[in-house]
Amino acid sequence: MRIEHIPVLLNEAIEGLSIKSGDIVVDATLGGAGHSSEICRKFGKDIKLIGIDMDQDAITQAQEKLKACDAIQVEGNMRNIDLILNKLGIVKVDRILADLGLNSSQLDTSGRGFTFQKDEPLNMSLKKETGLDDLTARDVVNDWQEENLADIIYGFGEERYSRRIASKIVEMRKTKPLETTFDLVEAVSQAVPSAYKRGRTHFATKTFQAIRMAVNDELRALEDFSNKSFEHLSSGGRLAIITFHSLEDRQVKRFFKEKHQLGLGKVITKKPITPSDEEISINRRSRSAKLRILEKI
Repeated sequence: MRIEHIPVLLNEAIEGLSIKSGDIVVDATLGGAGHSSEICRKFGKDIKLIGIDMDQDAITQAQEKLKACDAIQVEGNMRNIDLILNKLGIVKVDRILADLGLNSSQLDTSGRGFTFQKDEPLNMSLKKETGLDDLTARDVVNDWQEENLADIIYGFGEERYSRRIASKIVEMRKTKPLETTFDLVEAVSQAVPSAYKRGRTHFATKTFQAIRMAVNDELRALEDFSNKSFEHLSSGGRLAIITFHSLEDRQVKRFFKEKHQLGLGKVITKKPITPSDEEISINRRSRSAKLRILEKI
C-alpha cells in the first residue's frame, strides 16, 4: 500500500512564492508532488512547472497528478538545477521551491532503510537504484573509521552520545557486518543510557538522520542548490526553502542574509514560517519544518 504524502506548509509556501500568470516555477524536490499538485490546481496552464526528483518512482507518480499543468518532470538532483535548466533551454525561472523533507512514501514504503521502524537493508540513498560507485548507509557503518562515524553522528545528527554509538558500531561489525536497519538500531540501543531510550524522540532518530545526510551529501547539495538557484532566478523571482534540521536552516538563513547584505536579495521572511498547531496535530512530521523565502533584486 502506498502512503499518501502530506505536503508541509503547503499554503504558506505557495502564498510566499507569490506566483503570477506566465511564471516558470521549479519544484526542485518533487517528491509526492504535494506542493506541485496544489500549484497546478491553482494556476493550471497559466504557468510552466518543472519538477525535479532523484527518485524515478516519484517522477512517474507525479505525471498523473500534474496532467492539468504545462509540466515537465525531470529525474535528477536539485544540486544540478543549473544543468537541468540548461538542458531544457531555460535561462531564467521565476519561482523555485525546495522541500528538504523526505516524502512519506520514501519513509514508509521505499524499502531503502530510511526508517528505524522497519527491518530493511541499510541503503538510505535518495536514488531508487544505486550502483557500485554510490555510497550507501551500509558502506558508512561498516567501512568508515570510528572517528569519522562519531563526527558525522555528532555533526549532522547533533547526537550527544555520538562517540559511544560509533564505538558500539565498530565493536559489533567486528563480529559481522551491520546489514539492516534493525542492526543499526541495536547498536544505538546498546550504546545509549536506558533513560535516553525513554525520551519523547526515538533514541535512533538522530543517528539515522546523520547517516542519511552523509550518504546523500545533503548539506553540500543544499549549498550548491542555493547558489545555482539564485543565479537562475529572474529579477523579482523568489526562492522558498523548507528545512527540517537546524543545520539546514542555519545554512539557508546565512545564505539569504549574505544576499541581502550584498544588495542582491530581499529576505521576505524575517523569521522562519513554522507549522500551526493544527498542522502539527494532523502531520506530526511537520513539527520541525521552517520555511524561508528570498526575493532576488
